[in-house]
Amino acid sequence: MENRKIANKYVPEVTSNLRKNFVRMPEEIAECSGIRIFGKRIKSFIFTTDVAIIKNTNADAVIAVYPFTPHPAITQAILSVSDIPVICGVGGGLTHGIRSANIALHAEFQGAIGVVLNAPTPNETITYVKEHVDIPVIITVVSELTDIGEKLKSGADIINVSGGANTVRIVEKIRRAYPDIPIIATGGPNKESILQTIRAGANCITYTPPTNCELFKEKMKLYREIENSKYYRGCENKN
Repeated sequence: MENRKIANKYVPEVTSNLRKNFVRMPEEIAECSGIRIFGKRIKSFIFTTDVAIIKNTNADAVIAVYPFTPHPAITQAILSVSDIPVICGVGGGLTHGIRSANIALHAEFQGAIGVVLNAPTPNETITYVKEHVDIPVIITVVSELTDIGEKLKSGADIINVSGGANTVRIVEKIRRAYPDIPIIATGGPNKESILQTIRAGANCITYTPPTNCELFKEKMKLYREIENSKYYRGCENKN
């Protein structure tokens, strides 16, 4: 058990020997306001579809989008493992229209708390999805030239900004025009970029974790050291 100091308060943290190794969200994310979705306040989204990482993180929720045609089997696999809320990608690029609406409805039935549409999504598709589901519709924005008003008018509930190096500028522009709209945004590569994004007006931060391969690389390095030390100790005892 350890105490973590957040905003001048000590927060008791309870873990175990087997569960203390997990993907921890950057503490800077605690600075954002969060968004309440169905009463649950969410500040951090982990951006992954890796079920092993999803099962071992302290993120508030999962944003499960991927560069393939969305499929209910993928949504089902993630939701069956996750013990935190999940918002799911339902297309918007190659997949749109009624098909996206059907996938979104299926995601809702499986337990998703929101659905995400990609940046190229036609406004008509946003409307189709909004008419079919009773969970928030999230539209991804990648350019400061995007007409946010049209996206909101079509039915988008939350804006998800993923503008790479331009994310902070896009968030600032949206926040000036729409002071109360919920904004999720990518936090960038470091603590400073996360804080800049929050100060620009983001309510939630998405965090991209190290890959399973990168995480396992460190663990295998430790295992090799342990194994080698046993060998060297054995040689010393023989001598």
